[in-house]
Amino acid sequence: MAVYNDYSGVYFTVESLRMYHDLTDCEIIIVDNYGDKVLEDWINYWQKGVARYVRCDITGTTQSRQMVFDEAKGEYVMCIDSHVLLMPGAIDTIPDTNNLMHGPMLYDDLKTCSTHMNNEWRGNMWGTWSEAVRPCDLPKEPFKIPMHGLGLFCCKKSAWVGFNPDFRGFGGEEGYIHEKFRQAGKDVWCVPSMKWVHRFQNGTGYPLHFQDRIRNYLLGFNELGMDTAPIYEHFGISMVKKIALSLNR
Repeated sequence: MAVYNDYSGVYFTVESLRMYHDLTDCEIIIVDNYGDKVLEDWINYWQKGVARYVRCDITGTTQSRQMVFDEAKGEYVMCIDSHVLLMPGAIDTIPDTNNLMHGPMLYDDLKTCSTHMNNEWRGNMWGTWSEAVRPCDLPKEPFKIPMHGLGLFCCKKSAWVGFNPDFRGFGGEEGYIHEKFRQAGKDVWCVPSMKWVHRFQNGTGYPLHFQDRIRNYLLGFNELGMDTAPIYEHFGISMVKKIALSLNR
């Protein structure tokens, strides 16, 4: 679990995992990207032997998520945000695969969900949520998807391809990590049973800077040999050029 200034999110997510899921042979790792002494003390006292606290000093959503994989000891790693709740059975039927796995993101009504993100630019981000569907209408078996939000994702530790170590701040992961899996000869799946709910309201106060996001997109696209033209088109040529020049210094 990657967290930034969200003690209450960690509290309810951890306790719900313990109360409603079989955690046999599982470990819970909380990677704190903020430095919350209250959170650290709660984990070390009330969750001793159940959860483990790790501090990530580099501010970046990719940095803390990467540390989840670096620290994990299990065969499979499921990385979730601190304000994500898992539906019953979400961790019981993980397929034996080297692919990157996501699950349907349930909306707050618990009656509709999105199974993936579309390859579209909107609102200063790459990726738009797919049309909402009813969970009962989903296929029974895993199916391929183009990309997804990273509130929850899962893969074998040995299959993890890693984030670009130079990413900083918020943004740039969606789409990038999915293409990186495909270029490694793997794929991206939606696993219908891996349902989750994400708290969008009452954010964590994570610092949001367009410059970080654009920088990450440029780094990721260049790393994977992708056309950077959509970045320039969406954010504006002058702004992207300025950041691109700083990367080349």
